Amino acid sequence: MAHAYTPGLKVTENELLRRRRVLPIPGEVVVEEGAKVQPHQVVARTFLPGKVEIVNVANKMGVDQSDVPGAMLKKEGDRVAQGEVIAEAKSLFGLLSSRATATLAGTIESVSGVTGQVVLRGPPQPIEVDAYIEGQVLEVVPDQGVVVESSGTLIQGIFGIGGETTGEIAVVSSSPREVLNDDSLSADLRGRVVVGGSLVTGAALEKAIELGIRGVVAGGFDDQDLRRFLGHDLGVAITGHENLGVTLIVTEGFGRIDMAPRTFRLLKRHQGQRASINGATQIRAGVIRPEVIIPLQGTAPQSLDRPGEHGMDVGSTVRIIRNPWFGKLGRVASLPSEPARLDSGSRARVVSVWVEGLEEPVSVPRANVEIIEGRD
Repeated sequence: MAHAYTPGLKVTENELLRRRRVLPIPGEVVVEEGAKVQPHQVVARTFLPGKVEIVNVANKMGVDQSDVPGAMLKKEGDRVAQGEVIAEAKSLFGLLSSRATATLAGTIESVSGVTGQVVLRGPPQPIEVDAYIEGQVLEVVPDQGVVVESSGTLIQGIFGIGGETTGEIAVVSSSPREVLNDDSLSADLRGRVVVGGSLVTGAALEKAIELGIRGVVAGGFDDQDLRRFLGHDLGVAITGHENLGVTLIVTEGFGRIDMAPRTFRLLKRHQGQRASINGATQIRAGVIRPEVIIPLQGTAPQSLDRPGEHGMDVGSTVRIIRNPWFGKLGRVASLPSEPARLDSGSRARVVSVWVEGLEEPVSVPRANVEIIEGRD
């Protein structure tokens, strides 16, 4: 049977999920293997070295560099407050004095009689990594973090902004076609992950921030609204570090595109359940997809989520990602083995897709489709 591999999204009811939660630098792991963890539970922590500032004491006090160590009121390792006097020198028979003060709160790291400079280091900055999803610690990575395992529903989006957050799912649109406007949102949605239909407007996203809504999931988002929302053109799609007050996950693409019925049904089925979401997106090497994870209790997972393993067969559900059928869902009718001639005159391998509403399957370059893996 014909078989092909193509980029794809997962929309599955019950997957075995594993998420690696590690620190950027070595630190302390605070949970043990086998421990049950909650999304906001800290699993590892460390400290980044504090900010460094250099004070040119010799210049500030008008003394020779070699005189600086003798003029210090504080020694290496001493704590200082911002604005505290750290060095003092007197001249003209002690009638005049000059001083140097600390430019930040922290400790004195070094004093140089060669350069006449004092190095100040601010307090260390704590870094904590949480579990992100509800589950069990499968593995402890010494001095780095853990691998958390959970079974749950996994819905990957095509684009997102904003980082990790959690909240109960609230479906506010009545169908996958309905637009999510600002008048669809109310104060009782605070702390929730709101699900719309075909499009979330820029005004709705702004209101979501005002109301304290944690996340928004919708089929599409206008690229002009995205530009206004971010304040700049996105450029290369590497996201997830934005601190905007809400996480957005777009499941289908830019513009008004109906959310895939399977995706909408899955989200509606889990109304009121807590979800972990992440808008981080990377479309180049090392693809990262935005995701919605809904932990399931007491059910056996059907497969292990393995990013990048996307097989396409006859019958596979795909989304077309180029015009003239951009955003349309369909099923693979056949996978011709020989390259076909395209309208542009070039030749490429194609896939024949049954698209809802059309009487005959359409021929689409394989590079123009994205498989949607899932079962429900």
